[in-house]
Amino acid sequence: MVDAHGDAAHYDTDLDVFGDESNAQIHYRTLSWELVAVLMIAEIVSNGMLSLPSSLAVVGIVPGTIIILFLGIFATFTSWILIQFKLRHPQVHSMGDAGYIMFGPIGREVLAAGTIVFAVFATGGQLLAGQIALQVLSDNRLCLMLYTGIFAIPTFLFSLPRTLDRLSWLSVPSVISILVAGIVGMVGAGLNPTPDRQVDIVRTSDFITAFISITNPVFAYAGHFMFFILISEMRDPRGAMKAAYTLQGFATSFYIVFAIVTYYYLGSTVASPSFSSLPPVWAKAAYGIAIPNFLIAGSLYAHTAAKLIFVRLFRDRRGGGRARSRHLHEHSVLGWSTWTALVLVMNAAAFVLAVGVPIFNYLIGIAASLFASWYTYGIAGFFWLYDAYHIGGGLRAWTSSWVMSALCMLTILAGAFICVAGMYVNVDSIIIAYQQGTLPNPFAC
Repeated sequence: MVDAHGDAAHYDTDLDVFGDESNAQIHYRTLSWELVAVLMIAEIVSNGMLSLPSSLAVVGIVPGTIIILFLGIFATFTSWILIQFKLRHPQVHSMGDAGYIMFGPIGREVLAAGTIVFAVFATGGQLLAGQIALQVLSDNRLCLMLYTGIFAIPTFLFSLPRTLDRLSWLSVPSVISILVAGIVGMVGAGLNPTPDRQVDIVRTSDFITAFISITNPVFAYAGHFMFFILISEMRDPRGAMKAAYTLQGFATSFYIVFAIVTYYYLGSTVASPSFSSLPPVWAKAAYGIAIPNFLIAGSLYAHTAAKLIFVRLFRDRRGGGRARSRHLHEHSVLGWSTWTALVLVMNAAAFVLAVGVPIFNYLIGIAASLFASWYTYGIAGFFWLYDAYHIGGGLRAWTSSWVMSALCMLTILAGAFICVAGMYVNVDSIIIAYQQGTLPNPFAC
């Protein structure tokens, strides 16, 4: 068991989402912590980092670097809380299950729906990243919607494996590709600096512009909504924190180096995504190398949305997690047809949103404000406060660990602030875009 303040001493596999898999045809709990770290890096360190140099262009090198570093440390703290909650509650497979424990049926539906919506929107975001990459590589010779469709097909195919173990091996080249692409982007910027560029140590701006730039690093760390699902497929979930440390250490250091180097050489006019500010040859090289990462990240998001629904359909509806349908662990027709249909629906929804909704880029920001602000930051405070109260002995546990209690309450407030402020600036941006007539037509080339 796990006490309210410490680490796991024992993990109850009987309560585990997938239970005893010794006689199963499909084994889910096969991941090592190293492969989970690779999966975490593949889904988090992706197209979001390409907006970080433009954030530094708005607030300056020093404030921007401090924000990226602070948010990386903050995300590590909330990762630790989330993982401890999972170890205390082995039956938790998704944010929806965690919501059921803390807030009952309504909490389950809200947090599960939020996970699915955010995962589908994130898949759409990766499709748009792939669209941009293919557009640059082909000198914009085809219809944009066609580029998105071309990219959506392999994204769907890579989403199809039933277990994350299969995707984890695909994630290895994904991580290598974004690392090499980032290095190529930095080299390209260094060899082709912007003439007469402006680089500010500190820069002042209005609230809306500044906060939009701050949300870029906030959402560059937005992957916690997948953590429960990833950890549920580990051989030994007690090693999950090693994966989280690896993720946050890599992401934070790489983000800082990439943002500073790119901004220093390209200056205040750097675009978002930053690869688009490079000369054509270098932009093609960087985008081309990054394509495997965009593909696998999109596949992981679609897989996550489908997996949440699939596991809920074929596990005990009474909440105990002990009774499981045979379709969860067998190669049955119903199991595979249901899984394939769910994966297809998630990818199709992402494609339709990406090409058919003119304000989709803004909707990604709204979805991130609504859900990522809580899943990555705010909700972790509730996790610790809940377990401290129910396992640690009520209000006495809060007062005896008053520093941790205060940190968790501040975490909740931070999530609320990011949510409300993020919603405000994104809605304001939509209004401005409508007024200026800069929104594209649906399903346009």
